[in-house]
Amino acid sequence: MSTSHRRRRDPSSLVSSSSSASTSTSSPSSSSLLSSYASTSPPSRLRQPQSPSTPTTTTITTTASLSSAFHVFLFLVAFRLVNALSLRTFFQPDEFFQSLEPAWQTAFGENHGAWITWEWRHQLRSSLHPLLFAAVYSVADLSARVLRLSPAIRSDLLVVAPKLAQAVIAAIGDFYTWKLARSVYGRRSHEAWATLALSVLSPWQWFCSTRTLSNCLETTITIVALNLWPWEWSSDAHPETPTKRVTRSRARDTNKEDTNDRAPLVSLRKCLSFAALACILRPTNILVWVTLASVAWLRSNWRERVILCREVLLCGVSVLALSVLLDRIFYGFWTFPPLRFLYFNIAQSLAVFYGRNDWHYYVTQGYPLLLTTALPFTIVGLYRTLSRTRSTTTSTLQASVQTRLAAVCLIMPSVLSLISHKEVRFVYPILPLLHVLTAPPLVDFFLPAVSRSNRAYMPRRLSLVFLLLVNFTIAIYTTVYHASGTISVLSYLRDQQQTHNAVGTTSDASPTEITAGFLMPCHSTPWRSHLVDPKIHAWALSCEPPVDLNETQKAAYVDEAEQFYNDPNQFLRDNMVGGLRHLPRTPTYLTTSKPRQTSPQTYQQATPHEWPDYLIFFAQMEPTLRSMLRSSSYGECWRTWNTAWHDDSRRRGDIIVWCLDPTEQATWRSATRQRTQEHRDRQFDRILQTFMKHAPSQRKPSPWTQWASSLYGMSGSSTPSWSWPWERRKRTTWFGIQVPVWKKSSWKLPSWTWPSFPKKNTRAVDRDLWS
Repeated sequence: MSTSHRRRRDPSSLVSSSSSASTSTSSPSSSSLLSSYASTSPPSRLRQPQSPSTPTTTTITTTASLSSAFHVFLFLVAFRLVNALSLRTFFQPDEFFQSLEPAWQTAFGENHGAWITWEWRHQLRSSLHPLLFAAVYSVADLSARVLRLSPAIRSDLLVVAPKLAQAVIAAIGDFYTWKLARSVYGRRSHEAWATLALSVLSPWQWFCSTRTLSNCLETTITIVALNLWPWEWSSDAHPETPTKRVTRSRARDTNKEDTNDRAPLVSLRKCLSFAALACILRPTNILVWVTLASVAWLRSNWRERVILCREVLLCGVSVLALSVLLDRIFYGFWTFPPLRFLYFNIAQSLAVFYGRNDWHYYVTQGYPLLLTTALPFTIVGLYRTLSRTRSTTTSTLQASVQTRLAAVCLIMPSVLSLISHKEVRFVYPILPLLHVLTAPPLVDFFLPAVSRSNRAYMPRRLSLVFLLLVNFTIAIYTTVYHASGTISVLSYLRDQQQTHNAVGTTSDASPTEITAGFLMPCHSTPWRSHLVDPKIHAWALSCEPPVDLNETQKAAYVDEAEQFYNDPNQFLRDNMVGGLRHLPRTPTYLTTSKPRQTSPQTYQQATPHEWPDYLIFFAQMEPTLRSMLRSSSYGECWRTWNTAWHDDSRRRGDIIVWCLDPTEQATWRSATRQRTQEHRDRQFDRILQTFMKHAPSQRKPSPWTQWASSLYGMSGSSTPSWSWPWERRKRTTWFGIQVPVWKKSSWKLPSWTWPSFPKKNTRAVDRDLWS
């Protein structure tokens, strides 16, 4: 359905009236589920405007709308829970080291072996995000103790608890994205439902929204705050602005604010509180609110400017004071993380240590990764929004909101492009806004194909099915298969710890401890949030940035992980206890000596590193380590598939675990041989089935076989017997020479049919045999 044929809404109907404001404030259920502006949102562009309804009709309509919204929210929560539980892959180290590791230390103490990175030691991050998951860990641990769960089930619960909490946060983000689209396009509009479908079916959302990244929480907080923003203040449909003198005289005459302004004021305070929280969580989020506040300042009247400045100061100072207080409790001393974040990343340029990107990164990689198959429709939506003029489009609140959303979607990536270090997740908060702008072109293109049975729309239907299949394929591969080994290997270590405790520990003995070492690029796996058990002592290669060094020292600085990959032989000689000459022969849990008294954190930070019971690395390092450790007791005891490809050559191939326990090595070799034998047996069975399927007795004889049978005289007998057209039963002699007697009844010319050559079938058979 073309946009030009849809009924436009009158601009005056988009401005909230006093009666609607009072109705919305009188209903507590409405304020709990819908924003204060949902009751004044425009109707669908696809239906006729309705006449004013009675209070009873309005109440029934509001109740039905709340019920529908509640059902949508429940669906989104269930959907994101499935999303979170199916997530088995690794994306970014910050998913664990900027949230779960400090949360683990807060919930369980320093002696449980959490890995606290340099950012937390230098107070670069706000404590708000880790404290959220510290509460989740505390509740999960308390539940496990009350229910008396086994150690294995408790470990699984602690691993999955943050995922479940983040799933609810992601569902809230989806829900408020749909609500923002409803306030822009109308409650029953196809564009609102298209926005919800874009959010639910987005591969990036399925891949990233349920991860415990601070960007995911920032995205949800941002979209909730945008639903509460006073769009009327800076819209083109705003009533004529009174002069400064008239506004001041009105303010002097009125000692208290009008009742009709109370609901928008409360909504504005909520909005600014959420905005301040998002900016403290991620300082770059201020770009969103600076853009919106600048437009509001330029287009609002003097009284609204005063209110805006007052509320910004009030809400900003309140949230900032709360954040400083929580940081004081978290760090143990007074500090201000946003300022230190700017100092380290701008003054010392430490962000460059983690990589540089081209200036066009967000255009060529950021937007395509965020939007995938929706990218063409997003480009069309941005072009339509920004190319609107007063002469072509009626100036309405809807057009004004779309224009400001488009401005945010362009300004934020443009400013972040000035920073050398770029990542897709830095612009993740604008993805809901992009979905809102993408909905109209998507509806215009696919709605006629879905709602009509005309065959002329068949290419569009096929295009829609193709795009859905592409999204589904990308989502499943990235969340289930790609980089899944880095999660599985920690589950293996947990299982080994529980196995050794169950077998080798008596009731009066201390729990068994195992040790593990990760010869991988730094932060290639999660840490204590997935190891869980403090009896698992582990170390890994670090990559601390050059903090407080001058430019000359920074240029010559090489972190521990780079040292290992530059020269593995020399690194192991210099940074391992005993070097390559004195290697252990027995794992620590089989020695008769007393168990170690060091804490997991001390073992992790000790230099040089101890040779562990389990040595973990990527398959790319297997030939090198096999050559250097060929005379040691290390042998393969586990291997798992990680990914088919990787942009980092150091992380390619399987993940391999070597251990010192000869029993585990023998068990793994036996299991490997068994799997190999089972594979060969299955392959042999396929070959036999293929032979039986294409055996001569099971198929029609070919023309060559028929001709040979008639030539050899094979009539029902499987054994060929030579018989010529004549039979020597009776011989005659002519001039002393025996001449055979011709048997006329036995002579018969063989029937001839041109043979056919089934080449394709033969090739198919060959593939079946050797696949």
